[in-house]
Amino acid sequence: MINALTIDVEDYFHVNAFAQHINPEQWDGYPLRVEGNTLRILDMLDEFAIKATFFVLGWVAERLPALVKEIHRRGHEIACHGYGHQLIYSISPQEFRTDVSKAKKILEDLCGERVLGYRAPSYSITTKSLWALDILVEEGFSYDSSIFPITHDIYGIPGGKRFPHQISTHAGKIKEFPISTFQLKVGRWRSQLPLSGGGYLRLFPAVLVARAIQVINSSEKQPVIVYFHPWEIDPEQPRIRAGLKSCFRHYLNLERMELKVRHLLDNFCFASANDVLNQC
Repeated sequence: MINALTIDVEDYFHVNAFAQHINPEQWDGYPLRVEGNTLRILDMLDEFAIKATFFVLGWVAERLPALVKEIHRRGHEIACHGYGHQLIYSISPQEFRTDVSKAKKILEDLCGERVLGYRAPSYSITTKSLWALDILVEEGFSYDSSIFPITHDIYGIPGGKRFPHQISTHAGKIKEFPISTFQLKVGRWRSQLPLSGGGYLRLFPAVLVARAIQVINSSEKQPVIVYFHPWEIDPEQPRIRAGLKSCFRHYLNLERMELKVRHLLDNFCFASANDVLNQC
């Protein structure tokens, strides 16, 4: 079974956990670390001969065009993470359209080919913002990977479909590659455990995550989508003064993340999200 490997290319100061402490007007005042961290990831993927999808933030692409070109040169898929890293349900449909069309154009101009995939900042396509899927179709995206079928204080559609599927919107059809969860079952009770990336991968032991992926692949016959951010392999990044919950979510086990990613790369087959969707 081939699983999807995805990297959300943003920097440590872009994250929603720090949004109350850093506004976008201040971003240019922080030292960029995303380029060096992304190049480390590219070298690691070369080592394992794995191709992935890089969901690149338009703000990053505008300032580091050579990085986008290098990702593309090494044979990886360039996909869109929007431009300004705003939660979709916190902005208007027109603001969202402006954001994604701007980012998509920047990325397509840099890589010289159509950008097919989109991932919302902080997975913020929820029941409050499903209208975003219509706009994605109208803006020419063929797939989305923003829906997290869990309960969470920032994102999630509880009870949502767990595996790749097609969604019909007023504007047309779009493929959805939901963020992977492991289904826990006790009698009639069901619960979704998120563990395939980000803070969840940093929290849980790598062997547990690997076992869950193995079960999903073998028992449910479905691919998993793994995700992480360049800042998650960077324990030396500047510390932002924020609340306890935000700091816990952001800084937990940064020093262990690269080893955990390597463990997964060494034990599973991976490809880009678009390539996996084309096989589903």
